Amino acid sequence: MPTVHVFARDHINTDEIIPARHLTTDVEAELAKYAMEDYDRDFVRRVKPGDIIVAGADFGCGSSREHAVWALRGAGVAAVIAPNFARIYYRNSINNGFLALECENVVETFMDGDEANLDLGGGTITNERTGQTLTFVPVPQFALDIQKAGGWLEYMKAREEAVKEEQHA
Repeated sequence: MPTVHVFARDHINTDEIIPARHLTTDVEAELAKYAMEDYDRDFVRRVKPGDIIVAGADFGCGSSREHAVWALRGAGVAAVIAPNFARIYYRNSINNGFLALECENVVETFMDGDEANLDLGGGTITNERTGQTLTFVPVPQFALDIQKAGGWLEYMKAREEAVKEEQHA
């Protein structure tokens, strides 16, 4: 079961997700070392692959930087769940095959360290401690396809290959 890391404040910006002073690389493993550093210095020591961040509204506001998605993904975060996201962060998440799930009352439902069951197909997240289940906004099929491919570029490459194969068949 993934562990939930709660960042309850609204308007967590991209500079808090990955501080600008660390934008000297696009290597996820390097960026991961500094994920959420200015908000919680111990986060990278606690987070494990597959864990989930629960956050307040307007997560990812501020600068348009894909590094914010890369840092979290590099740290092993499987998804961020918040009532809503800054639109540019949301789209960067989709383009990079990263889950940004919109869910009302998620901050009130989880405590830091709770375990969660995320059912992507069913559109629910359950707090294993309390048994409370919330429904999140369904992920559009195109976003799931992009995630499955590993990101927008990989998705487009696969589509191009499929077209080429059809033309030669």
